[in-house]
Amino acid sequence: MTAQTTMLDAEPGSTPIVFEEPRIRSRWSLLFRSGTFWVGAIITGFWACCAIFGPWVVPLDPFADDLMNTLGPPDALHWFGTDQLGRDVFSRVIVGARDILTIAPLATIVGTICGTIVGLVTGYFGGIVDMLVSRVIEVMVALPLIVVALLVLVALGPSTPAVIVVIGLVFTPLIGRTVRAAVQSERDLDYVDAAQIRGENALHIMFVEILPNVLPPILVEMTVRLGYAIFFVASLSFLGFGIQPPSPDWGLAISENYGVIAGGYWWTVAFAAGATGSLVVGVNLLAEGIHGALTG
Repeated sequence: MTAQTTMLDAEPGSTPIVFEEPRIRSRWSLLFRSGTFWVGAIITGFWACCAIFGPWVVPLDPFADDLMNTLGPPDALHWFGTDQLGRDVFSRVIVGARDILTIAPLATIVGTICGTIVGLVTGYFGGIVDMLVSRVIEVMVALPLIVVALLVLVALGPSTPAVIVVIGLVFTPLIGRTVRAAVQSERDLDYVDAAQIRGENALHIMFVEILPNVLPPILVEMTVRLGYAIFFVASLSFLGFGIQPPSPDWGLAISENYGVIAGGYWWTVAFAAGATGSLVVGVNLLAEGIHGALTG
């Protein structure tokens, strides 16, 4: 298992487990000194606060129509203007963070769990199991992921649970391939041989011995996929297969209003698009900071 300075009792006849606490502290220190990480954390944290507290702090009801004030430009009352139904764009952008920051992390967790299991099994057993699963992964990766997601959602129908499951399954082969490579570099090391000599079964070796040692690449892959998941959710909503009206979801807001941009009503789309872009950038900066700390 992973090493730290603390000595843990091992089974009779086995080597005691030693934890390298200074190495862990060094990684945390690198992370907290990373400007990239902090910029990403501030951006992501801001939108997370909007998702949690938005409905209680927005100045106007994001769902209230005002047909006497449609497509109004930004002013003192409507900071980001109003959309085609007279709804306050600022309130909808703030509250719209909730759906995307609920679906994207859940989909990423589903993909990470499934991908980790696939990677552990294929990387540890190798042979025919690895060959068969790897061929399936190669076929899936070769297909445009958005097309695969759309085909499945057409069959299942657009709904929040369906979007979470579909995005998670789309990410599974990508994460599985990363975990497989990490497991293959670990399976021939001495601590795995020692566990086999002790008579540990395959499940114990994969999930208790190997998994803790491949957590860094899994964590990095998870944060990277979270950025993709945010963009994925917004794209599906824009195409009409993700979050459904009357949600203030950013991708849905862009879909509902992009047709009026030509008339000069840029604010109906610009702020939702900017929110999506800033959140993706924030998550990617987080991922870069974590990667630098874990590999530094």
